Amino acid sequence: MAEALNAADREPDRAEAILEVFGTAFGELLEKDPAAFRVKFRKMAASAFAFYRGTAALFYADLDPADGVPSPFAGAGAAFLDERTGRVWIHGDLHAENFGTYLNADGRLVFNVNDFDEAYVGPFTWDVQRLAASLALIGYAKALADDTISDLVRAYARAYRAQIALLAGGGQKPGDTAFTLDTAEGPILEVLHRARLQTRVALLDELTVIDGYDRRFRSGGGAIELDDAVRAEVMAAFEEYVATLPPASRTRPDSLRVKDVVGRRGVGIGSAGLPSFNLLLEGHTDALENDVVIYMKQGQTPAVSRHVTDAAVREYFRHEGHRTVISQRALQAHADPWLGHTEIGGLGQLVAEVSPYATDLDWSDLAEPEDIRAVVEYLGRATATMHAAADESSGQTLVPFSTEHAIDAAVSRDEEGFVEGLVDFAHAYGARARTDHQIFVDLFRNGRIPGL
Repeated sequence: MAEALNAADREPDRAEAILEVFGTAFGELLEKDPAAFRVKFRKMAASAFAFYRGTAALFYADLDPADGVPSPFAGAGAAFLDERTGRVWIHGDLHAENFGTYLNADGRLVFNVNDFDEAYVGPFTWDVQRLAASLALIGYAKALADDTISDLVRAYARAYRAQIALLAGGGQKPGDTAFTLDTAEGPILEVLHRARLQTRVALLDELTVIDGYDRRFRSGGGAIELDDAVRAEVMAAFEEYVATLPPASRTRPDSLRVKDVVGRRGVGIGSAGLPSFNLLLEGHTDALENDVVIYMKQGQTPAVSRHVTDAAVREYFRHEGHRTVISQRALQAHADPWLGHTEIGGLGQLVAEVSPYATDLDWSDLAEPEDIRAVVEYLGRATATMHAAADESSGQTLVPFSTEHAIDAAVSRDEEGFVEGLVDFAHAYGARARTDHQIFVDLFRNGRIPGL
């Protein structure tokens, strides 16, 4: 029997385009740590959604292709973009699994957008389009009918539009719209309840041991012992990090005493090849159950930055760690109190808490359309609130206008076109991503990705 033509051979031009984007986005890190990328690519091979999560660079190359490169997605959503709505603070990788819980600076459990590694300034439509396409992929994986998927995307789009209108009309402020134990319902409340059951002691017991009446990190399990030179570099970077913390996080200097530090390989689909460190801190009391674990990892170049040429945006950030922190503080009304940045060897580092209260939204238990609809409406409202938070009122000067008013004015010109445009985009890009996943798997398993 003749060998079947695989997906990469059926669409050779698309296969080459994927490889070209991979070379630009991953080439340098892949060369340094091919083993980490083999792990990353195995995870991406598991499903079309996992592939989509790991290929934000491909998504933006499709929306904003290079000169002369055809793409059916180029210019999608352009009718709602102008000099203001094309220059708002965006998440940069807004898919349906980048939502979850965290303990904010006020000690409240909040359900909101998370993971701001890709945050930047660009068109607001790119965020909502990326989220809409992710809903199409999730719906397809759950064997939902196309009409049902369309209804879910409409629910997301209309919730986003309604929340933007509410914020623009002064009915709410971004900081007043958090989804907490008091305000959430249904599956979102269940996520918050699960997060509330987590404890700092359980996290510490997982990562550390008691040794000589104090804690230190466990050996093994991904922890890497550091030599004296690297440890000294990390400790010097830590001292610089402390100066970037908000004043409220520096009220008790003893809580910033480092008890131990270890190296870790980059974890997660988006962090392959990035060096990372965990630091164990004293915490706000001498009690061992109040110790705090923070991580320090090299900031990554956001995929969207390759498609935003505004020099004022590029020059606003000192390095990628600074960009991530400034973006997260702008996009979240109440950010992690341990969030800060530093440098190691001239490379920007992001620093934040390894929190026991971080619980991601789990889509595996969501099967019925009515349950999924309730969740996507929350996601629409959360997306709108995030976009509205990062403007002139956030204390940042990069976006010097009211984002919610700008987006409200743009969408109000054609509300139905905004909604139906997202529906059409979700189906079209979902189909493209499913086929791209097949192409990627064939490239990977046949050894056609350079450097692996």
